[in-house]
Amino acid sequence: MKVIGFELEDWEREMFNRMRDEHDLLLTSEPLNTQVRQDFLDAEAISTFIYSDVSAESLKRFKNLKLIATRSTGFDHIDTEYCKKNDITICNVPAYADETVAEHVFALLLAMSHNIVKAVEKTRTGSFSQRGLQGFDLRGKTMGVIGTGNIGRNVIKIARGFGMNVLAFDLRPDEETASALGFRYVDMDSLLSAADILTLHVPGSPKTRHIISKAEFSKMKDGSILINTARGDVVDIQALLEALTSKKIAAAGLDVLPEEPTIREEAELLRSIFTKQHNLQTLFAEHMLTHQPNVLVTPHTAFNTHEAVQRLLDISVQNIISFAKGEPQNVVS
Repeated sequence: MKVIGFELEDWEREMFNRMRDEHDLLLTSEPLNTQVRQDFLDAEAISTFIYSDVSAESLKRFKNLKLIATRSTGFDHIDTEYCKKNDITICNVPAYADETVAEHVFALLLAMSHNIVKAVEKTRTGSFSQRGLQGFDLRGKTMGVIGTGNIGRNVIKIARGFGMNVLAFDLRPDEETASALGFRYVDMDSLLSAADILTLHVPGSPKTRHIISKAEFSKMKDGSILINTARGDVVDIQALLEALTSKKIAAAGLDVLPEEPTIREEAELLRSIFTKQHNLQTLFAEHMLTHQPNVLVTPHTAFNTHEAVQRLLDISVQNIISFAKGEPQNVVS
């Protein structure tokens, strides 16, 4: 089977190379897009990360494609309807960074609660003044968790370890888990009004797009904190910027942004302005957010630990091997 691996760093290729004896394997650091190389187009399987263009426009150029093995848990970046119509199987990596992402939530939260970034910047300039660095304790604060899947549950475990109270909202409440971990399910409005810190752990989909927007911010406790390590589109970025400007929200920790693939590269940003392929208002709001002193933005790196990436690569490769043997695993579509 001809397999193309996109968006692979040199050190990641070792895991894929174990398929080389049995498969025609080509690996590249470039993302998949509509200008993919001609010698790639007879691929039967492709492996992509989340910055590849896995739209119908890109996929229709592959005439023999049977499998997309995405190196991610989410698959909202893939045109699933096109894949269904053309008998293309999609496999994901369902659980590889549950604890890892949960830890990143608290890395962001602790950095904000202890003013870590500001404190480090001050000492680097030679100032050891504590002025403006007073933070707050996590113990006794209420964390609101939207989405109690694997990552959400790990966040709750850590929060309880810090002595925090936890409220949660999920379309499918798991009362047994709630009892075991010591949290309570409430409706969305109750969660928004009670949470000192709100953290989001839902998949990206049309149903979850802008689940936190102007109306939701208006219901949140004054001076609360928002953390998003899920998908950029679940938060209305322009509404968030307004909430921060009005001081309704005290701070935000973001590992994801709606126009993240574009904002990552200035060349892409300039291209988008001229071709009007992206929402310029959202891009402007994102650039504003990255320069706010009360906003911490990390470049979609919550999953990125050595252990988690090793699990991600291992499962991704095994997805391809299993499919080639006629025993597909982790099939999502």
